[in-house]
Amino acid sequence: MTEEDKTETTEDLRRETADEAPEVADHDRVAALEAQLEEAQNATLYARAEAQNLLRRAQKEAEDARAYAATSFARDILSVADNLSRALSAIPEELREDEKMKGLVAGLEATGRELDSVFARHGISKVSALGEALDPNRHQAMMEVPSADAEPGTIVQEIQSGYMIKDRLLRPALVGVARKAD
Repeated sequence: MTEEDKTETTEDLRRETADEAPEVADHDRVAALEAQLEEAQNATLYARAEAQNLLRRAQKEAEDARAYAATSFARDILSVADNLSRALSAIPEELREDEKMKGLVAGLEATGRELDSVFARHGISKVSALGEALDPNRHQAMMEVPSADAEPGTIVQEIQSGYMIKDRLLRPALVGVARKAD
């Protein structure tokens, strides 16, 4: 006798007994309902868990969107900050002392400070570079500079400042890295 035949025989016997003893039929109905209830409860738990995961994911995406919404604009405005910095550093000392130029220099310096203040308010900060070990996650080596004073792999020149927006890299610092002197 196969397992299937045994199951059929047991079910037939149960049906015959159920006709004569209604409590067996009630017990079978209750067992079936309990199984359905347990299945429905499990499905509900899974659905709740999935809904919570979706909610958490949506909240995280919304937070990221708010925190990093200005990333594209910030990258574009960095070139303005670079040009302003280059303009200020290009003004010779004698022109800085000239009465006619003092107002212009003071205005450019004030603009630079305001730009730095706006960057700080939006979580944009400069990446430190000079004197640090090269970190490929924050620095981009542009050249090697022979140096007897600095340890190989140490940043000895900053060509362009790097910036972070909160905890993400906005732009790597372009740097010159020390290597052993020849």
